[in-house]
Amino acid sequence: MQHRHLGSSGLQVSALGLGCMSFAGAYGPGGDRQDNIALVRRAVEAGVTFFDTAEAYGPFTNEELVGEALAPVREQVVIATKFGFDIDLVTGERRPGVDSRPEHIKAVADAALKRLRTDRIDLFYQHRVDPAVPIEEVAGAVAELIQAGKVAHFGLSEAAPDTIRRAHAVQPVAALQSEYSLFWREPEEELLPLCAELGIGFVPFSPLGAGFLTGQIDENTVFAPGDFRNIVPRFSIEARKANMALVTLVKRVADRHGATPAQVALAWLLAQQPWIVPIPGTSKLARLEENLGAVDVTLTPDDLAEIDAGTAAFDVTGERLPEAVLEMTRR
Repeated sequence: MQHRHLGSSGLQVSALGLGCMSFAGAYGPGGDRQDNIALVRRAVEAGVTFFDTAEAYGPFTNEELVGEALAPVREQVVIATKFGFDIDLVTGERRPGVDSRPEHIKAVADAALKRLRTDRIDLFYQHRVDPAVPIEEVAGAVAELIQAGKVAHFGLSEAAPDTIRRAHAVQPVAALQSEYSLFWREPEEELLPLCAELGIGFVPFSPLGAGFLTGQIDENTVFAPGDFRNIVPRFSIEARKANMALVTLVKRVADRHGATPAQVALAWLLAQQPWIVPIPGTSKLARLEENLGAVDVTLTPDDLAEIDAGTAAFDVTGERLPEAVLEMTRR
């Protein structure tokens, strides 16, 4: 496994991380708990050192699973988790909206440390921006957690450029997590240049377009009850049919390399910047092994030019998230 630094923070991680949200059932049944623990440990054996979870995944159950899985190898790995939703820390009830009040951030950190079975959170992201709390106060609260030794690095998720700048001025931001893939290239407009300027690492979530870029999904695919893609406009039957041309492009490049579409989609991200670290998620061992094979796929300048030309001429059909969720990202 190759390794990368997330910007200028000094935080070194494997070139591919593991997104753990799927264990919480976001893509349908999350699978057997012990099987998921075994998958996380297999990822460690394969060289993965970067694991991404959040209090909101479950809530709480995902952090507990990750904490149990990584406890035997805690000093070998980097654990990222998140705060920011309005979740009762006793009952786990998730109420509408967000909550990044400093006192709540600190309480979330203490609870996450227990669930993760650790004395520090390596990377603590604000999951979504809270319009009711100035970002300077959020950054200040995390800075206090860093000073106390409970957190090592500060991150933001789905934040706008101005928000990132203001936060970074108070407490350096080690990493920005946002959606980025051949299915969604908007970060190239402002976010990636800003990360380069400020020395911030970039962590793409949904690097495989929530599975669409694997080539395993078409207009006939039926998603399980509870799978969030059932309510995502981009995954309507009409949108899937219209967007298959993008998968065809990726498959063409994959065939030349004897690789899979998923591997090419991940290799493309890795080729964009040395401080980009995708976190594909899966609850299936075969998919984990396939994804990790992307680090061995080297795309040529001609491959990259073909992909850029193909995607530049292609307009993706359908919004990437439901409108209510998109509204939170526009803050």
